[in-house]
Amino acid sequence: MKTIAPMEAYLAPNVWIESAHPDVQRVARGFDSPEAAYRFVRDTVRHSYDIRAVDITATASEVLAAGHGICYAKAHLLAAILRAMGIPSGLAYQRLVLFDDPRDGYSLHAVNTIYLREAQRWVRVDARGNKPGVNAQYSTDKEMLAFPVRPELGEVDYPWNFDTPPAPIRNFYALQGNISELYARCLPGILEINDDTNS
Repeated sequence: MKTIAPMEAYLAPNVWIESAHPDVQRVARGFDSPEAAYRFVRDTVRHSYDIRAVDITATASEVLAAGHGICYAKAHLLAAILRAMGIPSGLAYQRLVLFDDPRDGYSLHAVNTIYLREAQRWVRVDARGNKPGVNAQYSTDKEMLAFPVRPELGEVDYPWNFDTPPAPIRNFYALQGNISELYARCLPGILEINDDTNS
């Protein structure tokens, strides 16, 4: 996994990952491990699409207040909680077939990165939320994400570990519309990797 920023950036608050927000700080104080924080976001915060929510949440505090978010927003919340706990955390992305056929197009899916200080390595976890056919688990030994990548279908595991959402995610949130409209026509489908991956 390739980090794109100094380690301190994965502990710092930003406009999306609001680890200094009072509500995030309050929630973070209730957890004694990264796994507990992960389970809270995975199991308690609903995926917006699963519950047919209309309003869009983006920042950690918005997700907490609404109780739901899409994968990008849930990843922002988990990273914020972990950073508030003093645990470095970032964002990673997969390019997945939108439905079941590459002709349907692709979308980016967000997961979290967590730095294990004792092991001195990063791991990825997926707090998207489980449902029939999706069984993501917290594991530091064997990665158990919601969606295993299928390279034969053009799916990609991007190797980059971001401290803040990259441009395609920020641009998605700049669009106008409800969840259904944006899901139908506006999900970003590719992450360009270059010398300035956050631009």
